[in-house]
Amino acid sequence: MTTERIHMVVVNDEEQYSLWEDGGPALPAGWSATGFRGSHEECLAHIEEVWTDMTPRSLRDRATDQPVGNGADG
Repeated sequence: MTTERIHMVVVNDEEQYSLWEDGGPALPAGWSATGFRGSHEECLAHIEEVWTDMTPRSLRDRATDQPVGNGADG
């Protein structure tokens, strides 16, 4: 009899997603559980649905802090 392992979806401070075996070792610093649990396949499907921009948050934040023009347009 095979027991399917339950995983949980985790996210880090950069809003990057991953899987972690439920009941496994403690999450590393900077990672937290999203609350979604399921089979490996269910978790991957959930990540595909919610992780729509793979750009790390720090780079997205930096891009929004940049001025729109460079002042050369007159």
